[in-house]
Order: sequence, then C-alpha cells, then structure tokens
Amino acid sequence: MSGWAEAFVVIAAIAIVLQMVILLAMFVQLRVAIDRFTWMANNLQGRLDPILLRINRILEDSEDKIGSIMSDGAEITRLARGQAQRVDRVVTDSLERLRVQVIRADRILTGTLEVIEETGSKVRSTLWGPVQQVSAVLKGIKVGLDVLRGVQQRRAESDSASQDEELFI
Repeated sequence: MSGWAEAFVVIAAIAIVLQMVILLAMFVQLRVAIDRFTWMANNLQGRLDPILLRINRILEDSEDKIGSIMSDGAEITRLARGQAQRVDRVVTDSLERLRVQVIRADRILTGTLEVIEETGSKVRSTLWGPVQQVSAVLKGIKVGLDVLRGVQQRRAESDSASQDEELFI
C-alpha cells in the first residue's frame, strides 16, 4: 500500500502545481485586464474632465440667472394674482352697481306705466263719459230723423206703388 500512497501524493503534488500554474496564469491575465481597464478609465476621465469642468462653469454662471428667473417668475405670479383680485373686485362692484341701476330703471318704468295707465283711466272717464253722452244724444237725434224720414218714405213708397198699379192696369 505504500506504493499507492506515494502515487497519490505525487498525483496530488502534480495537481497542486498545476493548480498553482493555472492560478498564476489567471493572476497575470487579471493583472493585464486591470491595467487595460485602468488605462481606459484614465482615458475616459481625461475626456470627461474638460466636459464636466465646462458644465460646472456653465452651472456656476447660470446659477444667478436661474435664481433671478425664479424670483421674477414668483414676482410675476404675485402681481398677476393681485391684478386678478382687483379685476374681480371691479367686476363684482360693477355688477352690483348695474343690478342697482336695473332695479332703479325697473321702478321708474313701473311708475311711468302706472301713471300712464292712471292717466288713461282719467282721460277715459273725463272725456269718454261726455263723448258717450253726446254720442247718445246724436243717436237719439238720428233715430228721430230716421223716424221722420221713414214716415215720409212710406208715403213716397205708397205713392209710387199706387202709380205703379195705375200703370199696370
């Protein structure tokens, strides 16, 4: 059995050496990859630094302008709100005045119509009454005249009828 144990020890030693060689190759490849990655990162950083520096300067220059724009926007909003409130008050006041004037005009028109109606009633009662009386008197005279004419007309008709009869015979 001692042959087998030595064989296993030799195989294990070869396996360990082989693993060490593989690990050493992996270490070298990893070192190369890390060096390449570091070079790419440095290259990218070299390209991005000027861009970031410009962006930083632009933001620093624009910070005051953006702040000014924001404060101007807030001021415009405040002024617009104030103006809207003033317009609302003016419109509300105007509508109230208009409503009062409409009510006043309605009262004036109602009063005028009542006075016109009352005047019409008075005119009818003061003028129409005598006109009706005069009209009644005139109708009476007309009827009287018609009666007188009727009597004369009957005579004339009876005379003309008798003349017609005479001519007929």
